Amino acid sequence: MSSAPTRSRTARTSVGFAWQPVSTASYPLCAEVPGDLAPADRAAWIYRANLVAIRSCDIVMANIADFRGVGEPDSGTAFEIGFATALGKDVWAYTPNETTLAERVAREPCAQGLLCENGFLVEDFGLAVNLMIACAARVVIGGPERCLAAMAEHYRPGSTPSCYRPAGESEIRSVGA
Repeated sequence: MSSAPTRSRTARTSVGFAWQPVSTASYPLCAEVPGDLAPADRAAWIYRANLVAIRSCDIVMANIADFRGVGEPDSGTAFEIGFATALGKDVWAYTPNETTLAERVAREPCAQGLLCENGFLVEDFGLAVNLMIACAARVVIGGPERCLAAMAEHYRPGSTPSCYRPAGESEIRSVGA
């Protein structure tokens, strides 16, 4: 996850970059956290603010690049993708990773498949990220600008984002590199 100034700059440039119907962009911590809160209360405030932001948006765009380890995006971002999907929001995600998850994670062969260094099976579906994210989001290989360009192409003038995801939809929606 990038620093707050980078998120802020990305959110501002996202508004006018490729998709003119967008009038506002939200990002984590776009509102100022009250300074008089204890750490646990600040965390709860941020959590609630992020849920309100997701509920109020039409589309979620998420950075799913490897975060604290190879093959795994930020766990908070993964939660937000799941939450947005459960609400029927369109979710777009971007990652610089052109290789599959199985190619990036250190692994050893075993009778059941491939094991990571912690002894867990490594899924090998040919996807850049975990199947739960790959099936919930349109995954774009590249950065935020490339993701915005793919969104602009998808939501050409005259079309609007879907406000409803049919129950049970489970489709890998990967946007070409």
